[in-house]
Amino acid sequence: MHIERLIRMANDISNFFAAEPDHQVAVEGVKNHILRNWEPRMRKALLEYAQADGSELSALARDAANHLQTGTK
Repeated sequence: MHIERLIRMANDISNFFAAEPDHQVAVEGVKNHILRNWEPRMRKALLEYAQADGSELSALARDAANHLQTGTK
């Protein structure tokens, strides 16, 4: 899968959760969605992109990727 598609998907997920007023709850929602629905190769590619550049990810998607990486809430 191309990274452009993964970026678009991560941003779409974060757009859904952006309506959540509590930023941490929104980050958890994005993170949990990715953990439940993305295969490991997709998660790995997103994390590598977020670490290397991440400029095309929304702030919420970038925060969720950071939480995926560190395993934090």
